[in-house]
Order: sequence, then C-alpha cells, then structure tokens
Amino acid sequence: MPYPTWYPTWVRKTSIYLDDSDVERLRRLATEEGRSQAEIVRAALSAYEQARTAPRDFALEGAWAGDGSSVADVPEGELLAGFGA
Repeated sequence: MPYPTWYPTWVRKTSIYLDDSDVERLRRLATEEGRSQAEIVRAALSAYEQARTAPRDFALEGAWAGDGSSVADVPEGELLAGFGA
C-alpha cells in the first residue's frame, strides 16, 4: 500500500546537505521570491546546467579581424589615454 505524500508525485524527494550560510541564503531567496526552497534549488540546477553546456567558442569571435597588429605593440600612454591618464 503506497504511503501518502505531502509533495507532488511528479517529483522525487531527496536530501541535500548545506552549511548554515547556504541554508540561510536558500531560505532568504525563497522568501524574497515567494517560491519554495525546492523551486529555488531546481532553478539553480537548471541555470548551472545551461552555463556548463553553453557554447564556449566565443573567445575567438573576431580574433582574425584587423590589421594583424597586437595590443602589446601599442605604446602604454596611448592605451591609458582612454582611462583619463
């Protein structure tokens, strides 16, 4: 005979171990957003997975454009001029 549950049957109950500061952060986020702690954890897992699987080839975007010179060849004073130096 199945036992009654207090959570939807389309999710699985699990446990995670958090230190006190993470427990407080999770509680605060859930309260601020008016969502359950489980929803916050699921959203964090989704965001983590998307960040991990995002294309990482952006670093070379446009690297071949330009005249072939290097920023290392630009005089320091010219580089600093844009920063009010």
